[in-house]
Amino acid sequence: MSLVTEPVLQASTEQPQPRGHNNAEIRRRRELRLSRAIVWPALAVTIVLTQVPFVVTLFISFQNWNLLRPAERGFAGFDNYAQLFTNTEFIGSLLSTVIITGGSVVLALLFGLFLATLLNRQFRGRWLARTLLITPFLVMPAAAALLWKWSIFDSTAGILNWALGVVGIPPIAWNTDLPVVTIIMVLTWQYTPFMMLILLAGLQSQNAEVLEAAAVDGAGRFRTFTTMTLPHLRQYIELAVLLGGIMLIQVFDPIAIMTKGAGGTKTLPYFLYEKAFVGLDVGVAAAYGTVTVILTILIASVALRLLFRIFSTQGPK
Repeated sequence: MSLVTEPVLQASTEQPQPRGHNNAEIRRRRELRLSRAIVWPALAVTIVLTQVPFVVTLFISFQNWNLLRPAERGFAGFDNYAQLFTNTEFIGSLLSTVIITGGSVVLALLFGLFLATLLNRQFRGRWLARTLLITPFLVMPAAAALLWKWSIFDSTAGILNWALGVVGIPPIAWNTDLPVVTIIMVLTWQYTPFMMLILLAGLQSQNAEVLEAAAVDGAGRFRTFTTMTLPHLRQYIELAVLLGGIMLIQVFDPIAIMTKGAGGTKTLPYFLYEKAFVGLDVGVAAAYGTVTVILTILIASVALRLLFRIFSTQGPK
């Protein structure tokens, strides 16, 4: 008797799922398919425009292809890569990239933090000050390089040498005597607004009640900034440094216009340009470009991992 009634009782205790739940699930799946269908064309175009040229560049990097000697084209194996890692000029360009990128990122971060702290306060005309301070980041890199080269750094008619002459300092040929300094100054001027915007967002996200409580407890502005504001800004500083480094490592226009790679300013992008369009050694240039892309991908991968940690619910560990 029990063997007959037990399945019946078990079946009667099961609750049927409501029809609305099934309709919601079907609607969610349709929306998911629609969103993917909208993204697929853009993804396909991105793959065609980025990955196909990279595969072609990777193929050319294994070729012995110099446009000055087109008849000698053939398969070179890993000779181009061996030449790359044994070339002292490539090591020098890598070092120049680290110096210029690192110096520009650090200075832009410090100036951006200073300006963000000033703009975080209430004062008349703050909107105008923000607009003017963001302007350098909106200027085209080529236009900014020409502006600094002829209007500011020129040895005879530059504003900077005129200001030095007022205090009795002789003029300086900035582009030839201090090329690394000039490039870092231009990049710092142009990317300080980028750092400022990120850090300003971090400052405005800080709880004002906590700062007021610290002021009531007798904490001064400097102590409040060092013990409370800076720890709060840590994730925003990481974000600014990582994104700024990725953008600055690809800088080409100021170097090509102002110094042409002289005086330790030959970074990896300019070095690649010389090999491909001056030396016309397409195979070696493709190998250099492949290595540069791999280095950029490594930096971007670290940046993305930290970004995912920053925007997670638990924050960075």
